[in-house]
Amino acid sequence: MATLGIDIGGTNLSLGLVDDGRIIQEIHTPSFRPEMTLEETLEYLAAQIEKVFRAGTKKIGLGVPSVVDVQQGIVYDTQNIPSWTEVPLKEHLEKRFGVPVAVNNDANCFAMGVYGTYPADAKPETLVVVTLGTGVGMGIVNEGKLFCGANCGAGELGCLPFKDGILEDYCSKKFFTGAGWDSRDAAEKAKEGDPDALLLFDEFGQNMGALLCTVMYAYDPTHIALAGGIANNYPFFRQAMEEYIRANFPYRKAVERLTLDICTDDNIPVLGASLI
Repeated sequence: MATLGIDIGGTNLSLGLVDDGRIIQEIHTPSFRPEMTLEETLEYLAAQIEKVFRAGTKKIGLGVPSVVDVQQGIVYDTQNIPSWTEVPLKEHLEKRFGVPVAVNNDANCFAMGVYGTYPADAKPETLVVVTLGTGVGMGIVNEGKLFCGANCGAGELGCLPFKDGILEDYCSKKFFTGAGWDSRDAAEKAKEGDPDALLLFDEFGQNMGALLCTVMYAYDPTHIALAGGIANNYPFFRQAMEEYIRANFPYRKAVERLTLDICTDDNIPVLGASLI
């Protein structure tokens, strides 16, 4: 039987029916308009679910960019959805569709999706997935299970103080904006060998090294996976990042044993939501 995975973003809703780790049907549709009421958003969401929901669907999983009460399936203060200040999403959808519903933070769902890409005989013991985009997201999977913390905020290391701001300011698109660049333009210039763009990515790599050192102190992972749009530019900041880690992380053996992967599959958010 299939599971329905849903990724609720500020721009798009992505829904996929997943069977045996493969998406067998999917749709992508615009997300909620800012002026929608809570009732309108829930009705719109249900209408999209009905397009892919089928008899025999055993479960619905949703990733939402917000703080989540995982046990109750209540989402709070969802980014980019003004009417979602406190929404009993699990209860509402279970009544509507008659199947179990799981709700979690979108970064946690992404982490589960990445975990699912590893072969059955090579699953990471402790995996931290770091998403690099407009901000910095993080999800932790330990021995096959999500570690969410008491308030679904266990991975918010991007909020830690760094330089004159926080780590997120220096390890996301905000870093490039702050330097007067668009991250995509910087990548294009770096591909052309532009020295200023390459120097910018070197600085970004050092910042990423500081972030990953923090991840290693906090969670001692066997694997770290970088994801999100900026992860596509890994070749431009890899060397500076690795040099920073080797120079600043005191436990040499932990660095040697760490596996660092890049994961940019667009289907990961939906696959991850289906696994929670």
